[in-house]
Amino acid sequence: MGRNTRKRRSPLAVRAIAASAALAIGGGGLVWANFYASAHEENSAQNDTKAAAAQVATIKCPDVGQQLTKVPWRARSGVDRELATLDKQITEAYARLAASRDAAAKDANFVQNSILGPLKDKRTATIERIKIDFRRVGSTAPSSLDGLAPCTGVPADPPETTDGQAGDGQDQKGDGQADGGQDQNGDGQDQGDGGQDQGGGEQAGNGGQAGNGPVAADFVDITKVQPNVARKPRTRSGGSAGTFTSSCGVNANKKFNTDNVIVAPGVTNGAHHLHDYVGNQSNDAFANNDTFAAAQTSCANPGDKSSYYWPVVRIQNGTQDFDQNNDGGGKEGNVGQIQQTKQASIKFVGNPRSKVVAMPKFLRIITGDAKTTTNGLANANAHWSCTGFENKVQLTEQYPICPEGSDVVRSFSFQSCWDGQNVDSANHRTHVAFADAQGNCANGFKAIPQLTMRLVYDVPAPTIENGQVKNPYAVDGFPEQLHKPSTDHDDFINVFDEKLMNKMVNCINTGRKCK
Repeated sequence: MGRNTRKRRSPLAVRAIAASAALAIGGGGLVWANFYASAHEENSAQNDTKAAAAQVATIKCPDVGQQLTKVPWRARSGVDRELATLDKQITEAYARLAASRDAAAKDANFVQNSILGPLKDKRTATIERIKIDFRRVGSTAPSSLDGLAPCTGVPADPPETTDGQAGDGQDQKGDGQADGGQDQNGDGQDQGDGGQDQGGGEQAGNGGQAGNGPVAADFVDITKVQPNVARKPRTRSGGSAGTFTSSCGVNANKKFNTDNVIVAPGVTNGAHHLHDYVGNQSNDAFANNDTFAAAQTSCANPGDKSSYYWPVVRIQNGTQDFDQNNDGGGKEGNVGQIQQTKQASIKFVGNPRSKVVAMPKFLRIITGDAKTTTNGLANANAHWSCTGFENKVQLTEQYPICPEGSDVVRSFSFQSCWDGQNVDSANHRTHVAFADAQGNCANGFKAIPQLTMRLVYDVPAPTIENGQVKNPYAVDGFPEQLHKPSTDHDDFINVFDEKLMNKMVNCINTGRKCK
């Protein structure tokens, strides 16, 4: 289904007023400052200075990690540490920015001289250390790294009021299916602001209990959205129509952390948001393959010690949870009451065009992009819907407001084509890919069982009044990503034993339904 052609508000115009902390894996992110409101006080020459300062309402830093598509194995640990350093530098820059709003309002050059300039210097030194890591193993870093140090100030447009209507939910291109296309195209990047905890689940500025989203435009009444789910491709002769289900619970053990061992191994709080975990019970920043293999599992079949993890969902109703004063939690704008999934379904499916081959043990896959506000929607793979509507409507850029008796559903379909060699890649994407619309794997990639997940939440429907959303729910994320629905993502590490993996492949290839 093509993009809706209705005219959208300018993304910054809808959102820009104030500040949200910035941090993104791989050293990319947006940093926000609360300049706009003060810049629009009436009269006086002083306000002319404030208006000049308002020209730098955001700071945008290139995402270094996404540019590193090939990193020698022996250099990866050093490069990972430096990418974490870039993340820390952006966080510190935001802290200075947020703490110096008054100074920035009085001096139009303050942000450049005191924030952007020093940040560039630090990033330059860190990027040089990444290049040294390459040279130490006899390799050469990409020349493109030289241009990634500067962060730019992004001007904000005047904020516009909303009429309380959150849109029609059609601002996405793709098949809308939970088991399908990664190709979510379009700008759709709603920039936003921050602020202080408003309590009560209401919003000020860019909304949200912590002032960094979500906003009313991030929600839509699903009953008013036109159907957008395309028909699945038919399984042809030679295809694989079976399924394999693994029952791993709903994180009743309450295993949480803010690490991400795939992207930031050895870095505590590498995700900067809280994850739910099912399956492997030893996943943290310091886990390795031996750790995973020796771990306990929440899965009913002990042969599945795989790790399945995803950002938690919270209701921003004015309450706080156990991590309100923690990194990755309240300290980074992830606030509200954590919601346990009502159902967490894990199913592996086949390929409509070919048989599948076994996944290699310890294969790592990330689906979706936690940083779409920074990176755009090219890798977005979020699917939001409601029970009773899943075969009709799947949303990427908005959260659904479900009717009474209907629950919120998050669905994920992972990449189902594998390069046949690697269990991971430097940017954690290029070793796996999505099949095309007919199910074909391109460029010599092989079809593997496709992991699909369905998470159901019993959350009260938010309400929109006077252009503001009350008691919204939102997915945890990096603070500068403003809790946008499109940032939803899911992570998987395959720790099936060989016997169970072979059973899965056989079931799928012979068209059976197995557990």
